[in-house]
Amino acid sequence: MSSITTDQGIVHYEAYGRGRPVILLHGWLGSWGLWQETMAYLGRYYRTYALDFWGFGESGKKRETYAVQDFVALVGQFMDQLGIVEAPLVGHSMGGTVSLSVAIQYPERVRKVVVIGSPIVGSSLSPLLKLAGYRFIAMMLFNMMWAFRGTMKVAAPFICADPRFSQMMDRDLTSTTVESFLRSIASLRRTDLRPRLSDLKIPVMGMYGDRDNIVNPRQWQTLLQGVPHAQIVRWQRAQHFIMLDTPQDFMENLKTFLDQEDKQS
Repeated sequence: MSSITTDQGIVHYEAYGRGRPVILLHGWLGSWGLWQETMAYLGRYYRTYALDFWGFGESGKKRETYAVQDFVALVGQFMDQLGIVEAPLVGHSMGGTVSLSVAIQYPERVRKVVVIGSPIVGSSLSPLLKLAGYRFIAMMLFNMMWAFRGTMKVAAPFICADPRFSQMMDRDLTSTTVESFLRSIASLRRTDLRPRLSDLKIPVMGMYGDRDNIVNPRQWQTLLQGVPHAQIVRWQRAQHFIMLDTPQDFMENLKTFLDQEDKQS
């Protein structure tokens, strides 16, 4: 277990492997743990880093805001403290939205971006996720966390095919606070990256599962409209957590994309 200290709180991260750096960013209510299998695979070829956003996993939770822009700043501070000049960013869901935002704002720091089931426009979130961004809904869910966790266990097979997902999600839910729960999804709901997507000149890949019921799977079209050179990979039977639904195929596609960069350099 490793961590860095920032002026806005502790950031926990894990690292594995040797070689050029790759940074993995989790989604809403997730943590670095969702990347363990990916890290074990990529670590044979790259130095992989997976961090917990503020308010999630083992990172600090004493903040007033948990907006997408806060996480953009976190990635910059993380890279600065670890001496990473530039690296590919790989983000799932909200983590992909953050990855694109970092690449748009700090193009010199990002070699390429991979987004997995990520919302380009906040309106693409499922109705239930949008509701979670309202304080009274978030407070109700937190005051009845036992019921929310129970509901998540029942719903788990409809969100992810991996039988371990229910346990993973339950673990990560216990690490969130009402503020990180509320403010991060509320910020994501208001996000719209479309006006600046054309600024992206680096290689971009979008991975989407056609059965995603968390983020509208047609967001790949929105990404491609803004970034015509983006590579799109779709899985007909995958849901929101592609790296868990179809891990081997996912990891092979990811590594191929990262390796292409090396050949082009």
